[in-house]
Amino acid sequence: MQYTRHFKTMLKERSIPMSLVNHTLAEPEKVEDHSDGTKHFLRKIPEHGNRWLRIIVNITVLPNKAVTAFFDRRLRGE
Repeated sequence: MQYTRHFKTMLKERSIPMSLVNHTLAEPEKVEDHSDGTKHFLRKIPEHGNRWLRIIVNITVLPNKAVTAFFDRRLRGE
């Protein structure tokens, strides 16, 4: 997996530790395939108020590239 500059910047800006990224990618609770060539890995993070961490990965290139990560407000309460 490659991590884009944007991805790394977003982790810093959003205070998302790399350990949460690794855990979400290794053991996602949900995976969504999107028609734009991305795969979204999601995991509920109890230590962050049970918010869902969404990691978007471009799977059309090898190695795959992690594009961005964020706590998805749309999934709040699920």
